[in-house]
Amino acid sequence: MPTTEKVERVAELKDRIEGSAALLLTEYRGLTVSEISELRRSLRETDTSFAVIKNTLMARAAADAGIEHLDEMLSGPSAVAFVHGDPVAAAKKLKAAAKQFPALILKGGYMDGAVFGADQANALADLESREVMLSKIAGLLKGEMSRAAAMLVQLQSRFLGVLESYKDTLPGEPEAAAEEPAAEAEAEPEAAAETTDDEAPAEEPETADTPEEE
Repeated sequence: MPTTEKVERVAELKDRIEGSAALLLTEYRGLTVSEISELRRSLRETDTSFAVIKNTLMARAAADAGIEHLDEMLSGPSAVAFVHGDPVAAAKKLKAAAKQFPALILKGGYMDGAVFGADQANALADLESREVMLSKIAGLLKGEMSRAAAMLVQLQSRFLGVLESYKDTLPGEPEAAAEEPAAEAEAEPEAAAETTDDEAPAEEPETADTPEEE
């Protein structure tokens, strides 16, 4: 039966595993206490903690956290880097430390639901860090934006040129409409000229007196 202390230690490790962005496993055989302390200080810069852990406790905690096959890399004196920041930056620190302290061996790790070996861990260290990648992406975006702006200016200039050319092909403004035809034809002569004396009707002859009856 595991002791209460071991149960608590396993539960603590499980919480640390689940709260980490990645795990990097190392073998530290041959490292001195001062060298391990120096490595810990270096890893803190990447928001990573480095702990020497018993293999049996780590294997049980990993199993409780749902991680399979991690126990296959837990052999020999093991120390685990619990990465809370950028896994690439942490892997770079460990790889640099391995060059400085040849006794340190990077054995593998766990990230994004997958366990990986030493080759993948070293390949992770060869990638560009998150900051560098973001900087490059920002540079690319800035370049693309500049090119897009230049293209828009060029298209605008070309469009204005097309408009000017099209304008030249249009007929000129129509001149003022021809003067309206002269005012309406002169008024028609009066319907009937004044009547002349010659045209006046002749007077009727006076009637002879009627003889009175006797």
